[in-house]
Amino acid sequence: MNQVSVSASKAAGKPRRTTARGQKTRAALLAAAEELFGVRGYEETSIVDLTRGAHIALGTFYVHFPDKKTLFVELVDSLGSRLRRHLAEKVAGAGKRLDKERLGLEAFLDFVTEHRHLYRIVRQADFVDQACFRRYYRTMADGYARGLREAIDGREIRRADPEVLAYCLMGVADFLGMRWVLWEKKPRRDVVADALAFIEGGLTAPAPRRRR
Repeated sequence: MNQVSVSASKAAGKPRRTTARGQKTRAALLAAAEELFGVRGYEETSIVDLTRGAHIALGTFYVHFPDKKTLFVELVDSLGSRLRRHLAEKVAGAGKRLDKERLGLEAFLDFVTEHRHLYRIVRQADFVDQACFRRYYRTMADGYARGLREAIDGREIRRADPEVLAYCLMGVADFLGMRWVLWEKKPRRDVVADALAFIEGGLTAPAPRRRR
């Protein structure tokens, strides 16, 4: 067994480093993985490519990750966590549900602009590790549904299954980001304004009918 293989076998049961240097190395690997998996794809990216992109020695990779798949899964989980945190920070303090929808949509489009490989990486997860793929969306939807449930209970929006609403609204943001951020740009204010008009019509409770 060569030295790299020995390092890999030890890494599988070894706790993650928590030193500043170890955190810096992991961050470099995640940054390299986001770029390479996004441009080349998972299958076409090797561990050698990843270590070169992170500017570390090959053996150092196995101190932090036992294999390429583990790094990929952590990348997807990390992107999901960063996206959720970014959205939470942007909507914090907003009172009305529709204000939160507007701020959240703007924040999502900003995140996609900054992380242009997000779509390709997450969709590869469906083939690399489906549990990771489902976790990315389910975790996002769970938090979204909790906020919608509060708005429903407060009679701010119409009564409906909050999880269904969450996936509907996530779908709106997902396709708008793909079309108007990745494919070609359109003034952000126009995209958000049109989307919010549609969302408001779907969420706002209808006025009660008058009795004749």
